[in-house]
Amino acid sequence: MRDLDETDLEILQLLLSNARRPYSDIADVVGLSAPAVSDRVDRLEEVGVIQRFTLDVDRSQLRTGIPVLVSLDVGGDAQSVASVRTTLLDAGAVEHVFTTAEADLVVFARVPDNDIASWLADAVTEDVVDEFEVTLLAGADWSPDLGGTDFALTCAQCGNTVDSEGTAARIDGDLYQFCCPSCEARFEEKYEQLRQEAD
Repeated sequence: MRDLDETDLEILQLLLSNARRPYSDIADVVGLSAPAVSDRVDRLEEVGVIQRFTLDVDRSQLRTGIPVLVSLDVGGDAQSVASVRTTLLDAGAVEHVFTTAEADLVVFARVPDNDIASWLADAVTEDVVDEFEVTLLAGADWSPDLGGTDFALTCAQCGNTVDSEGTAARIDGDLYQFCCPSCEARFEEKYEQLRQEAD
């Protein structure tokens, strides 16, 4: 398996700034041919570093709700936090949900009809939230940066970092990374055993 390198990071940074940037432009910047850039992007998708290409919408050009940042103190265990997080992600107005180290949730949403209290009551049941705080936002900008980043593919079997000795296998359409051939063999054996038990 080829190691992911600084050129891959540079390609990622260029795609973060404009996901529709032509491969020929990227090739000029990184010193490769356009087909070589295409191969690297395909590889980044295959290993799961690039999961999808998305559309960044300028909401100022559209009629939308009021932008708010809502901090929620969710009482209970990790399962309660995960449940509220999933509920919020399914709420149409929510764009981002962050989980803090203290297991609080911070939500960026564009609330329709400018009725924050009603929206929050509809989105989350009151008994799972101990308290919340709403901050009205004047704007929201996103500026991703990969500076100081290293690749850290994780072995699907043991959780170790995958390096140049690693392998990859596609199982039932999903690509899995492994740190060594023995982890790959153990994973495939366990996967097959679980599949047989499910049948």
